[in-house]
Amino acid sequence: MTVRRIGRFGDPALRRASVEVVDVDRRLRALVRDLWETMEERGGAGLAAPQLGVALRVFTYHCDGYAGHLVNPSLWWSGEETRDGPEGCLSVPGLFRRCRRRRFVVARGWNMYGEPVEVSGSELLARCLQHEVDHLDGILFLDRLDERERGSAFRAIRAASWFDGSGVVVGQDPHSSF
Repeated sequence: MTVRRIGRFGDPALRRASVEVVDVDRRLRALVRDLWETMEERGGAGLAAPQLGVALRVFTYHCDGYAGHLVNPSLWWSGEETRDGPEGCLSVPGLFRRCRRRRFVVARGWNMYGEPVEVSGSELLARCLQHEVDHLDGILFLDRLDERERGSAFRAIRAASWFDGSGVVVGQDPHSSF
């Protein structure tokens, strides 16, 4: 297990859609362990492979009393209800903004051994699952902010000591997914 570098806003790897995992092998298990170790070390609620520069559909999560990982996840909406709530990201250090997410979701995928997994979540867990699946599709939570929140977030990012402005790719508005 290794704590790895997390890509920050502006890293092009964060804007690429990931490909499905086809080989369930020791390399996949090592990636899951690296994701877990890095997420825990950095105090995150979740971490997706693209944040480590790996374009595979894999993420780990540890929030709201639930912990695990999903390989090749898909999300299913359980109802139409949405909630605005605070959200942050290890790839955008120190920034938290109100973001609208589905209140209830079901995530289906596999574990690192190829066994089926289903996770049902509401509130914080649902937010976490949606956030991580977005990473796998090249979407950042910043893309889901309303116009006012997004403007405020980008001003804060430009002022952040970690931001150098190189490689910034602005995402498409994913709001139509609601």
